[in-house]
Amino acid sequence: MEEKIKSETAFDGLALSRGIAFGKVCLLNENRQSNLPMYRVDGEGVEREIGRLDRAVKIAGERLEALRDKVEKQIGVPESEIFVAQRMILEDPTLSTEIAERIRTEFTNAESAVSFVLDSYEARIAALDDEYISARATDFGEIKRRLLDVMGNMQLSLQCDKTHCAGPDGRVIVAQELTPSLTVDLDPDRTIAFVTEHGGVNSHAAILARAMGIPAVSGIPDIRDHVGCGAEILVNGTSGEVILWPAPQTVAGALATAAPKEEVPERVDPVDGFKVMANISWASEIDESLDMGAEGIGLYRTEFEIVAAERFLSEEELYERYVSVGRAMAGTVVIFRLFDIGSDKSLPFMGIPEEENPSLGWRGARLLLGRRDVLKTQSRALARTSIGGRVHVMYPMIVDVDQFLEIKGIFMDAVKDIECGVIKHGIMFEVPSACLQARDLFEVVDFASIGTNDLTQYLFAVDRDNDLVAYDYNPDRPVFWQLIRNMADAAREANKPLSVCGELAGYERFIPKLVEAGIRSVSVSPRRIAETRLAAARALEAIK
Repeated sequence: MEEKIKSETAFDGLALSRGIAFGKVCLLNENRQSNLPMYRVDGEGVEREIGRLDRAVKIAGERLEALRDKVEKQIGVPESEIFVAQRMILEDPTLSTEIAERIRTEFTNAESAVSFVLDSYEARIAALDDEYISARATDFGEIKRRLLDVMGNMQLSLQCDKTHCAGPDGRVIVAQELTPSLTVDLDPDRTIAFVTEHGGVNSHAAILARAMGIPAVSGIPDIRDHVGCGAEILVNGTSGEVILWPAPQTVAGALATAAPKEEVPERVDPVDGFKVMANISWASEIDESLDMGAEGIGLYRTEFEIVAAERFLSEEELYERYVSVGRAMAGTVVIFRLFDIGSDKSLPFMGIPEEENPSLGWRGARLLLGRRDVLKTQSRALARTSIGGRVHVMYPMIVDVDQFLEIKGIFMDAVKDIECGVIKHGIMFEVPSACLQARDLFEVVDFASIGTNDLTQYLFAVDRDNDLVAYDYNPDRPVFWQLIRNMADAAREANKPLSVCGELAGYERFIPKLVEAGIRSVSVSPRRIAETRLAAARALEAIK
């Protein structure tokens, strides 16, 4: 073990959730399951162990359901779906059957069988060359820990007495990996920051931390070896910097530069000259969008409906979801992004062949062109939805004019026998080749939206989920803003709507730059609509 650090020392990590926090370290007890009982069984002992397994599955499932309810009430429906997915894995009969079979054939106790089976699942999935599936490996690790905690009557805990570490304003949790359970199980009201060795920007836990407004930094190797409980620590979740034992002037300087936390009203009225719409992933999120006064749905990530269902939905099932959103928005714009499948959302039922580099492979528009049956089913559901509503169809990962015209042609051919209302056809600007052809594309599209997440990744050739290079995932560079200005100019010249729907639009600090670049429409998470409107009002006032 490394010697503990006792003087001011800075580390550069991966910023997961913005904000600055100063407090005392609390180390997670990650050794509570290190001395699990391992023994052989026979005769009646085999069935007794299988009974213990069944009981553990039942109790762990009930705890996951309670956690889902808690997260849905305190944070939101999309975040709570994380625990729905874990419960589906936990209660899959195939998993229990495999664990029970190991008990029977190896004559081992339930703890040993659970550890072996779930460790093997986690290792195999983590090794897959597919970002979406490999990221789910941690779900199997969490399920294993939950089952073992039930069997051993243990629970997620800290290494020491909570009162020893935490100061009056809360504690900073330091752990090996940021997981969804860690994020919400350890009294988030008393947790002011997370620092971990592992965890990606788009992991489930990072999404939860951002939703709760808790600063988080990952990607600091062996950080647990350098600190002890009670050590003072400064965490900058915006820059990714972590400082152990910071000097008083270091703390004062950091807190002085931190933006004061603004009291944001639950709802803010629309701002003249700047439209703020909502991003949604499920039809069930529409109520929150309406509550926040969204001026439309700027991005409906339709693929998440089939991600949650773990199968393709029929035309009728898709129509039911889509029309519920259209009716709820009562004539305002709803932009339905066609299934953006592939890369980190390959989906096991898709049958996508293993790819060496899936981010540059069969995804988005290319996949839809290759799976025309999928495209046609969705096209028909959207066409039916357009009756009595304003349907905007957005094509993902378009690379040039010819590709857009080809895929739009398939859409129109699929719906030629269906009575349709008004349908607008647009694209996501997220591939640099399309951005450089913005003027040509605006001649053939009805609207467009800039997807800043993938655009940043492709423009700067940086994998945002790779700890080694994710620090370089930073859009705030002159060439990026020049590209935004060019697209805004092209949209204005063509008199076509242009919006920004990537995560960047939800950060107040970027709103002035978007306004300066000529952007007057964004789409953000429903819970960020109010603060985005406040930031836009200030930015517009500043340029008057």
